Amino acid sequence: MKCRLIYCYDAYCGWCYGFSPVIKTIAGEYKDKLFIEVLSGGMIISEKPMPISISASYIQKAYKTVEEYTGIKFGEGFLWHIFNPDKSDWLLSSEKPAIALCVFKEYYPELQVQFASDLQYALNFEGRDLCDDEAYRHLISTYHLPVEEFYPKLHSNEYKEKAYFEFALVKQLKTTGFPALLLQASESKFYMLAKGYTDHETLKARIENVLKEVSTDKQGHSEESR
Repeated sequence: MKCRLIYCYDAYCGWCYGFSPVIKTIAGEYKDKLFIEVLSGGMIISEKPMPISISASYIQKAYKTVEEYTGIKFGEGFLWHIFNPDKSDWLLSSEKPAIALCVFKEYYPELQVQFASDLQYALNFEGRDLCDDEAYRHLISTYHLPVEEFYPKLHSNEYKEKAYFEFALVKQLKTTGFPALLLQASESKFYMLAKGYTDHETLKARIENVLKEVSTDKQGHSEESR
């Protein structure tokens, strides 16, 4: 099988937002060599979506650390809800953005890294509520998705099951935090490239080292089979 990169992320993960420029650059650099799949991790899943007030006090401090470390900026639209949780109607749940990504993949599988990044920008910079259907309307327009198909799929059990399958798959890959990036070399061989935020230079070096190792292994097996 052809090697592929597996990006485990969550739409509500601030560090994944900070990692977005890195993974988008990597996706562009390796688009002709590696297929890149994005899997949603289900970081915030409960029977009912949780109010923003539950995590606002933590995010008030944590977002600055993400900005300082990654260079990303959180927008005023997002920060208003973080610093005014008593006035905010925001709810937190990883379910709907994960379903939206599953729907999107069927139309543009080669653009899934870009779409995941767009979801995070919509939340963390523009201040869109990803539990609200309207948060996706501008992306439907941007990607020319058929609106008459997108929303029924967003609310269907079929695509909800796809999203929860991804949550389970991420756990199966032993991913304990986000962002995480793996390289799959065969059906059973995986290399962990990043656990947590990793800068572009470091990540690219790791990818190149693994690709060289995989290539050497394949050459060795080929010679043994002669």
